[in-house]
Amino acid sequence: MWSETALRRADTRWGALDAARRDTHSTGMHWRILVVDNDPDVHAATLAALEGHTLFERPLVFMHAFSGDEARALLLKEQDLAMVILDVVSEQARAGLDLVDFIRHSAGLKNTRIVLRTGQPGQVPDLEMLLRYDINDYRTKAELTPGRLLAMVVTAVRSYKQLCAMDASRVSLELIVRSSASLLETKDAYEFASAVLTQLAALLHVEREGLVCVQRGDSRRDYYVLAASGRFSELVGLPLDLLPQGPELDLLFTSIDKRYNVYGEAGGLALHIGHKDEQDFVVFMDVPRNHRGLEPQLLDVLCANLGTLLHNRGLLGRLHESAYHDPLVNLPNRAHFVEEVNDCARHGSTDYVLALIDIDDFSATNDVMGHRFGDRLLEKVARCLQAALPTGVLLARLGADTFGVLGSVRQVKPRKLLECVHQPLHIDGVPHKVSLTCGYVLLPDEPQAGADLVKDATIALKRAKRDHRGQDLQYADQMGKDARARAVLRSELREAIETQQLFLVYQPQLNLGTRTVVGLEALLRWRTSDGQFVPPDQFIPVAEHSGLIVGLGQWVLATACATMRALLDAGAAPQRMAVNVSTVQLQDPGFFDMVCAALQASSLQGRHLELEITESVAVLPTQFLERTLSALRAQGISIAIDDFGTGYSSLSYLERLPLDRIKIDRSFVRQLGEPRGARIAEMVAQLGRKLGLNVLAEGIEDGAVWQTLLGMGCQEGQGYHIAMPMEREALVEWIRRHAPSEPAPDKLLSVQ
Repeated sequence: MWSETALRRADTRWGALDAARRDTHSTGMHWRILVVDNDPDVHAATLAALEGHTLFERPLVFMHAFSGDEARALLLKEQDLAMVILDVVSEQARAGLDLVDFIRHSAGLKNTRIVLRTGQPGQVPDLEMLLRYDINDYRTKAELTPGRLLAMVVTAVRSYKQLCAMDASRVSLELIVRSSASLLETKDAYEFASAVLTQLAALLHVEREGLVCVQRGDSRRDYYVLAASGRFSELVGLPLDLLPQGPELDLLFTSIDKRYNVYGEAGGLALHIGHKDEQDFVVFMDVPRNHRGLEPQLLDVLCANLGTLLHNRGLLGRLHESAYHDPLVNLPNRAHFVEEVNDCARHGSTDYVLALIDIDDFSATNDVMGHRFGDRLLEKVARCLQAALPTGVLLARLGADTFGVLGSVRQVKPRKLLECVHQPLHIDGVPHKVSLTCGYVLLPDEPQAGADLVKDATIALKRAKRDHRGQDLQYADQMGKDARARAVLRSELREAIETQQLFLVYQPQLNLGTRTVVGLEALLRWRTSDGQFVPPDQFIPVAEHSGLIVGLGQWVLATACATMRALLDAGAAPQRMAVNVSTVQLQDPGFFDMVCAALQASSLQGRHLELEITESVAVLPTQFLERTLSALRAQGISIAIDDFGTGYSSLSYLERLPLDRIKIDRSFVRQLGEPRGARIAEMVAQLGRKLGLNVLAEGIEDGAVWQTLLGMGCQEGQGYHIAMPMEREALVEWIRRHAPSEPAPDKLLSVQ
């Protein structure tokens, strides 16, 4: 309810309007005409014929100049000169035409109508001169009878009036267009309404006295005062129905009901601003009676433009909401978060922390439980984080399952945020245990772009996900250097693939008992253009994380199969060709078909190929992995588990998966010479025998190790003591030189 005091104050303000209106009949509203002639009789005759006449509701006022200098002095002072009646010859032959040039260019009076009077017909300027200076008419002095002189003035004044009206319309349209940009930048409805009052006052050439009402409900008369200025200021917030009765209120309601602009007979102007069925505005401006600051057509254009702006502001608001808000969890999104970080860093808020929080194993949960469950999980985690953060801290959703937090170090404690989901979350009545991982960065002393700070926090988050899952990790400069180095290496690797800098080498595998060549392992190498080698343990992980490994692995498999075919054709092939396969490749839907295509392209059978997988395959769903490996084995392809004991060390999957061979990692083989160093290698060899798997040892570098492994029951091996990895041409020669009667293991030399 509105207080009686407020209503009385509003009534007083409203009632004072009539007393404060301005008189619209300005004494300066005339048609000003300059007569230039050195003959006083001409001036007298002109006055006698024209003085006292009123044209288009405005009287004629005359100014007189008897020389060119007098005329120039008057012209420089005049801005509103309707007409110049000018003697062509006057003092000198070209004096009149020179003055015409002065009027148009020096005085800048482009709309002023010029009529030339001549003593003789031969003094009339040519057509080119008339067009160049926009001369309205020319007459001989004998022709200018009082009636003809009046007709000529009427024509000139009408033309001047039309030109001025067009200029005013053009200026008004320019103002309307320019105002559009500023109105679109307003932050809210109140600021928009206030800006409308300012723009209208400027366009109508009146004081800023008015109010803007906006529709609040469904009723046509359910309007309230959104913004007001001048004598109306204290009406802000009042419903329209509670305003005192009067002609102004009648104008507003008429404009609302009729949905068009209304001029009041006693003064005042009501404008209707709307766009189809959207929220309507109605504006009252206190303008004098018969005021025409803008033509009615321009007012219609103005209101249509304001209606479009009102619609566009709503559209921009919705677009802004879409661009800066995440509707799923009802939080700001990444774009908003980065802007806030930008502002924070720019203002030197060095006691702030930027934290990124990721839901562990969210992708797997989404796949198993479904997207609806995943969405509900995101909402629950968002609410838990909100509850754990004090007011004023920014929480946003930055990615599929990543949230961003920005606040002071006093307010944001990463470790405590991870504890907000300590208890299982109940989703659709089902308890679900969740863990979070956090990477964070402290805002630096020096200004830094928000996107770069988010990138640093992302680097810390990825490192935490890899090495400190379920914990928090602060960004360090070395992390950034490592990340940049990986990015550079990734770029160089792409170029290396395109320029064919990568190639395969092959390392023989022997039966340790019979010393016969039983297999070859295809190994990928990268030799740069300057002859330097990039270690595989550097570029293979980069290829896996960047997705390059799928295409690269396809090339490796096809090349290794082609080499096996060449060895078979040369009669120098061992039993199998071993090719390493990453977890990323196994997850590719087309992997099985790609393997079969490589075998077919080289006319190989499945028994000619062995695929080496690592313990990291344990992260894949068991059923998927069993199905894939079983399909490969059904083609005759053998499966080896590589680097056993260095990864997940899960024994259960050794029994479930269809395997043929287990490889003892070189790190365990290297320990055989140390006290108690043979335990792990011996355990792997025994495990392989018990599971019915062949056992192959890597990294055999001397004869003593060979003998030790042979004594453990390890059937096969490879290493520098047997042969270095070699390219295809050298491999063929090595196999041919490797006669059936090999020397004893301790005398077998490595072949470069």
